[in-house]
Amino acid sequence: MAINNPYQAYQQNSVTTASPGELTLMLYNGCLKFLKQARTAIEQNQIQDKNTNLIKAQKIIQELMVTLNMDVEVSKNLIALYEYMNHQLIQVNLKNDLEILSEVEGYVTEFRDTWKEVVQLNRKQQFGNGGQV
Repeated sequence: MAINNPYQAYQQNSVTTASPGELTLMLYNGCLKFLKQARTAIEQNQIQDKNTNLIKAQKIIQELMVTLNMDVEVSKNLIALYEYMNHQLIQVNLKNDLEILSEVEGYVTEFRDTWKEVVQLNRKQQFGNGGQV
C-alpha cells in the first residue's frame, strides 16, 4: 500500500526505525496528547470525544503494561502505577473529573520526562557524541 502523504510516510518510517526506548517515548507522548484532547472535550461537554480520547489513553497504558518485563523488580511497581492510572481514567470517564485527569497527566508527564532522559543517555552511550546522530 503506497503512502501518498509525505507526513504519513515520515510517521510510518519513524515508528518502524525507532528503538524500543523511542517507541516507549512515543507511547507516552501519544497518551499525553489523548489526555489533553479528553480535557478539552470535557471542558466543551463533548461526551463522545471525551470517551474516545480516554479510551485511546487507556489502550496506551495497557500497552505499556503488556510490554513490562516482570522479571525486573521495578516492573512490579510500574504495573501497579499503570493499573492505578487506568482505573483513574475510568473514573474520569464516568465523572468528568478534571482533578483526577490532572493527576494522571502528572504521572504520565513524569514517566515521559524520565524516559526521555533514559533515551538521551542511551544515545549518548551508543554514539558517544551527546546523542547526536
